[in-house]
Amino acid sequence: MDDLKQKYLKLIADAADESALEDIRLAAVGKKGEVALKMRELGKMTPEERQTAGPALNALKDEINSALAAKKAALGDAALDERLRSEWLDVTLPVRAQRQGSIHPVSQVTEELTAIFAEMGFSVAEGPRIDTDWYNFDALNIPGHHPARAEMDTFYMARAEGDNRPPHVLRTHTSPVQIRTMEAEGAPLRIICPGGVYRADYDQTHTPMFHQVEGLAIDKDISMANLKWTLEEFFSAFFEIDGIKTRFRASHFPFTEPSAEVDIQCSWVDGQLRIGEGDGWMEVLGSGMVHPKVLQAGGIDPDVWQGFAFGMGIDRIAMLKYGIPDLRAFFDSDLRWLRHYGFASLDQPNLHGGLSR
Repeated sequence: MDDLKQKYLKLIADAADESALEDIRLAAVGKKGEVALKMRELGKMTPEERQTAGPALNALKDEINSALAAKKAALGDAALDERLRSEWLDVTLPVRAQRQGSIHPVSQVTEELTAIFAEMGFSVAEGPRIDTDWYNFDALNIPGHHPARAEMDTFYMARAEGDNRPPHVLRTHTSPVQIRTMEAEGAPLRIICPGGVYRADYDQTHTPMFHQVEGLAIDKDISMANLKWTLEEFFSAFFEIDGIKTRFRASHFPFTEPSAEVDIQCSWVDGQLRIGEGDGWMEVLGSGMVHPKVLQAGGIDPDVWQGFAFGMGIDRIAMLKYGIPDLRAFFDSDLRWLRHYGFASLDQPNLHGGLSR
């Protein structure tokens, strides 16, 4: 047995890798290995011989297994040392630059205008995107024959046969929020209503879904002069141009009287639009003094209170400020174009109570 022991201990010590070590294990202590064959011979021995040979064979088996385990660990350590010598990591290198996330232009502009109007005392009001045609049309003094109420312009919700509920629509503007807020809070009131709206239209400057912000201010002594000041302050802050000129043109909206389209000063230089300079004008929003019937629909006495209202497309003013030529890019383009127009994370408060990073 000593010869057997010396033989395998030497083979184990000389093993170059784990594959050779496994071959030695099978030859020594495997089911058909030499030690196993020796143990099968115990049955042919006398009891006295078994008492001597049995413990010796078990001790030999244990010693070989211990040598195998020790050699396997040594080979593993050697392999790790070799890997560490050939592979290395310089922990002093700077980390790879990670791209910062960006927020959508519509979201960014909504944050910007909300902050600007907040400084002028306007709070944010919200309402449902699916509303009754009363809130969307009737309460806003829009008559039943008005083109906006046609199915070719407005998305009406499907109704089952026998459904007697009032017709519901995807809101065509955020004006229903004004009515709901007047009902809930009364006067005086100063709010903006940003949100998504829907109309059946689609081209370079129109999409079936877009975003709008409307403003409403109600008090006992409010005039068109207050409206003009508010809008000029907003334009100066939003476009970052002091003294930007505006032009009010008489117009007609069912929910305001008098009504006015509002233009801002602009020019075209080498095919590029420049806001706040030149002799040109661009229409950006509609506005006016709230119609007495609209005040009544909101539960406010028009003999005591009066106010102004305005509305503009958030997507449109984003296009003007950041030079984005096609409104459809906001919704159906690969968003990698955001970096082309300089959109990155905003380090400023947002509507959700945190920082946009």
